[in-house]
Amino acid sequence: MALRVNGKVVTPAGVVRQGCVEVDGDRITAVAEYPSVRDGHWIVPGFVDMHTHGGGGHTFTTGDPDAARAAAAFHLGHGTTTLLASLVSSPFELMRAATAAYAPLVAEGVLAGIHFEGPYLSAQRCGAQNPEHLRDPSTEELAELIELGGGAVRMVTLAPEREGALAAVTLLTGHRVVAAIGHTDATYEQTRAAVAAGASVGTHLFNGMRPVHHREPGPVVALLEAPQVVCELVADGVHLHDGMLTFAVSAAGPERTALVTDAMAAAGMPDGEYELGGQAVTVAGGTARLARDGAIAGSTLTMAGALRHAVGAGLPIADVCRMLATTPARAIGLGDRVGALQAGLRADLVVLDDDLNVLQVMRAGSWVE
Repeated sequence: MALRVNGKVVTPAGVVRQGCVEVDGDRITAVAEYPSVRDGHWIVPGFVDMHTHGGGGHTFTTGDPDAARAAAAFHLGHGTTTLLASLVSSPFELMRAATAAYAPLVAEGVLAGIHFEGPYLSAQRCGAQNPEHLRDPSTEELAELIELGGGAVRMVTLAPEREGALAAVTLLTGHRVVAAIGHTDATYEQTRAAVAAGASVGTHLFNGMRPVHHREPGPVVALLEAPQVVCELVADGVHLHDGMLTFAVSAAGPERTALVTDAMAAAGMPDGEYELGGQAVTVAGGTARLARDGAIAGSTLTMAGALRHAVGAGLPIADVCRMLATTPARAIGLGDRVGALQAGLRADLVVLDDDLNVLQVMRAGSWVE
């Protein structure tokens, strides 16, 4: 059944005031401008979160399909219509089990894919990753996971300085799996080598990375300047100072920066004690930190919260929506299906009030309860 959603429509080209999105079935059929429309709500594309570990008290990190379904439903209620289920550094047995458990959810459309953040990461820059599980990249493990997933494995984050990393990048990209660089102590040159091999995403830029130095630019500068790399940013005011957030966007542009939540199970939940990858996490004042050393342990962010924070930091709403939907969709190979209010794409949209709070969410042409 055809329907029309009226309001201030945010398209990839900017804001269309007094317009509407026309939907038929599960597709957008038109985005039009109608001066007669006076509804003041914002109509923005459904959010695409390419990095989230859980939410609503549920986690993706244990490989439990019921928990994964519940976490996806929590984020859907906050406007995220497409997401990757991100795991943390784990034994290979858990990686296998999670791939087998989540592949049916990917086929069903509950998840857009699986993201392995680790275990092929730097011990020096592991952050909240469990150091017990860190190891060099294994093309044998990756090949087995890719085959087992049957297209479900969408992205793998690794540290390019580890032995075997460039071979792993080549394997991943050869199977159309995104190779991401993160939790790394790599030099500028090592990072550039990984990008040349096909790496195309920087995992939560600045966080878990060798810092910038004027005589050793490190991974941050190499990723920001690479035209084919999309840089993730966690816009929660904890992971990044707002000045660094706006600097990164000015350096790479909204077409190469993607806002992510990096959320854990505690997103949307009260302060208290939680768990991430077998490690105790304490959430206080909405900030998640490892109990053992105080390292930031993911976030309690939603994509709607990231939108409000980024706009509050001074970024234009049209740019922010691009970073919340269009850019991440393209980064994970889904830009021809989702990520924008554009005719022919899946009808995913979010209706926001003037304070940018979520009023309604539509996914595939149906309003979410």
